[in-house]
Amino acid sequence: MLVGFDTCDDAGVYRLSPECALVQTVDFFTPIVDDPYTFGRIAAANALSDVYAMGGRPLTALSILCYPAKGDLEDLEAILKGGAEAMIEAGCVVVGGHSVNDEEMKFGYAVTGLVHPERIWTNAGARAGDVLVLTKALGTGVIGTALKRGIAEPAHVEAAIESMCRLNRTKMEAHGCTDITGFGLLGHAREMALASGVTLEIEVEKLEFLPGALDYARQGAVPGGLNNNREFASCAVEFRRDLPEEVEALLYDPQTSGGLLLSVAPERSAGRVVGRVVERGEKPVVVV
Repeated sequence: MLVGFDTCDDAGVYRLSPECALVQTVDFFTPIVDDPYTFGRIAAANALSDVYAMGGRPLTALSILCYPAKGDLEDLEAILKGGAEAMIEAGCVVVGGHSVNDEEMKFGYAVTGLVHPERIWTNAGARAGDVLVLTKALGTGVIGTALKRGIAEPAHVEAAIESMCRLNRTKMEAHGCTDITGFGLLGHAREMALASGVTLEIEVEKLEFLPGALDYARQGAVPGGLNNNREFASCAVEFRRDLPEEVEALLYDPQTSGGLLLSVAPERSAGRVVGRVVERGEKPVVVV
């Protein structure tokens, strides 16, 4: 076992040979959008991200399905199709799966990938002097809550869906990485900083927010998980500037199929640089 749960990484890694290791992960959840095809695609992209976050290449997947016995079979077909097409795009083969009768629908995948044992990206790999790159905008949790409350504009929902469906493949060579999902940006940044023994400095003005996210946060469309993330991570965060309440909220917003946060040597960075890695200070995470 090369990577286990002790550093709160996104997947486990098991060495097969000096040049090959397995990356294994599992993720599934209840529907977050109304369209079944889109739900299936988001579930697949979300599960694949854990392999990408380890620097791995997805290889095979097993579907995990909880579905009502009397549920609509056309909806079920659309869910499976959406997931399968995302897997095909990733070059990952769905080799089977398992289903159970459940009145509460749930769907996702157990994904297996490959990675070279000397090129694994982990939470513990961030190095002082690196820059931080974030591959997606923030705000899916807040927009999802606004949708449930009936106040989300269709264009904003579409932008969030496009982001959640997009695969987190990258050609960058990172020292460390995590994907931003349920614990929000600051929660996952905390895990990387603690595992690496460094401080992550995040520059708010360089962050990108999904269209409408700030407005919905200002209106109080805040998912319950956001407040849980604040309680969990705030003790590890130093704010060096006063932020509007809605901006601070989005730093804790739980993401579905969010972006990768990569710790990359400056000369190898590509995409949106949102901060830097420095020697460990008083707090693991600093917002500037």
